[in-house]
Amino acid sequence: MQPLSILLNVLWILFGGALMAAGWLIAAVIMAITIIGLPWARAAFNIAVYSLLPFGSRAVRRDELTGQSDLGTGALGLIGNLIWFILAGWWLAIGHVVLAIGYAVTIIGIPFAWAHLKLAGIALWPIGKAIVPA
Repeated sequence: MQPLSILLNVLWILFGGALMAAGWLIAAVIMAITIIGLPWARAAFNIAVYSLLPFGSRAVRRDELTGQSDLGTGALGLIGNLIWFILAGWWLAIGHVVLAIGYAVTIIGIPFAWAHLKLAGIALWPIGKAIVPA
């Protein structure tokens, strides 16, 4: 990881990133407790990792990463993402976009606004994604 990414990640953690990651982790645990919520628990855990260290990493489709299709990247993943989008994805994305607008008001906050926009994208459609170094 490059020094600028490390600095931005440390500032991100100090200014709310740790709380955001903890929230996503709690959501993942709650979803995992119910058997039916396991696909969304994995997605919420991926978002928790991504929201803890968003700088220097990006979300990619798992089938593009591995070259093989799996449950999350096929038809079941599409159905799971549609359910996620209807129940949680759109309002989580709106929250990230609102925070991004708030951060973008200042020049110093622009990198954090960009990170929130990245998180809004994965919050819309998280199943079948993996977090990789940029």
